[in-house]
Amino acid sequence: MPRNTSFEMMLPPFRGAVRQIIIASTVIYVVILLLMSFANPAGQTLLILGKLNPVFIRQGWLWQFGTYAFMYVDPLDFVLSLVGVYFLGSAVQERVGTSRFYGLFFSSIVLSGIAGFVLSLTGAIAQGEAYGSGAAANAILMVFYLFNRDAPLMLFPLPIQIPVKWIVLGIAGIETAYLLLSHFGLFYCVSLLGLGAGYVWHAAFFSAGVSLRISERFYGARNEYYRWRRRRAARKFEVYMRKHDRDVHFDEHGNYIPPDDDPNKGNGGSKSGWVN
Repeated sequence: MPRNTSFEMMLPPFRGAVRQIIIASTVIYVVILLLMSFANPAGQTLLILGKLNPVFIRQGWLWQFGTYAFMYVDPLDFVLSLVGVYFLGSAVQERVGTSRFYGLFFSSIVLSGIAGFVLSLTGAIAQGEAYGSGAAANAILMVFYLFNRDAPLMLFPLPIQIPVKWIVLGIAGIETAYLLLSHFGLFYCVSLLGLGAGYVWHAAFFSAGVSLRISERFYGARNEYYRWRRRRAARKFEVYMRKHDRDVHFDEHGNYIPPDDDPNKGNGGSKSGWVN
């Protein structure tokens, strides 16, 4: 896709991972609203269990690194987060595919949550709770920018085109202002960290040098595992054959050594197994 392509923010296709994420978020939000209205204690319990809270993370509630993205109370937060996922997420999904888009969404949530939790250990910043998919929306925005660095966006209903890099800077600036006003609250820390998570994800999967190193390490580790399994199977087979009064030998790579080529044969240096 050319980087100078113009994007008009019309209604993109509602399908794939974007569709499933938005539907799941909507269903969970409706459940939260109903519980808060008709069974408030249950609703509060659901929010406590689902929101990212460093206090509970330290007690072992690790599922909050993934569930906080689906916890909302304010309708405006809910709409703004999912609007970003829908409009920009559809374009990113067309570029990377459904499976990788799921990876982008959930990895950005988890990475941002973990980074926010680590910052909270200072006791001075990243305090409070985090919720909503703002981190994922920011990660999607960053990935969209990295794919289309020079592309302008026409934001409906504004009749002007804005370079996507200025939108990224604008979003980062606004959220930084909120971060300062909240005294570095966890909510805005995690949201801003989403931009960094998107950059890391793009570098890991679409930067040629990084992708090559990751692939080399992955396949190297896989091949070493297979070699270990082969050597282990060879040793077990040697033991099995010795129990049946037969000697077989394998080299250090797990390759079978034919009897005529076995250097351990004690037959006076002859390659033959017979002594005349």
